[in-house]
Amino acid sequence: MIKDKAIEELFLAQKPKFDDKADFMASLTQRLDAVEFVKQHQETIIRRYKMAMVAAFVVGIISGAVTIAFLLSTPADIPLFTFKVQTGWLLWFTDNSRIIIATLLALIMSLGIISVFNNVQEIMSMRTHIKDSAFNAKNE
Repeated sequence: MIKDKAIEELFLAQKPKFDDKADFMASLTQRLDAVEFVKQHQETIIRRYKMAMVAAFVVGIISGAVTIAFLLSTPADIPLFTFKVQTGWLLWFTDNSRIIIATLLALIMSLGIISVFNNVQEIMSMRTHIKDSAFNAKNE
């Protein structure tokens, strides 16, 4: 208890003086700018995530529609390709050729659309990076 009183008295005796209001305000402004930068960065990331979710939804709709149109336009009882054998995995492959081709078609379309979106996103990020570097060079 005695040590606690001594420490309390020591802290009460100290009266901090803030003579440099300009430095304090400059430091505070710098910290607030840093917080604002982080906030804007997080908003940008959230916006990108939302756009990625919309893009995934659109890719799913497009590839699903094309795959369903393909399946409905081909005859159901005739396989897409046949092998002249009646044994083993080739027979299974012939029997399930429509499903296999539809799955591969949907996969290829999805990968193609995703690569297009990635290329567009990379070009947009390069543009903003170039604009930011030009802006920073102009201000310096």
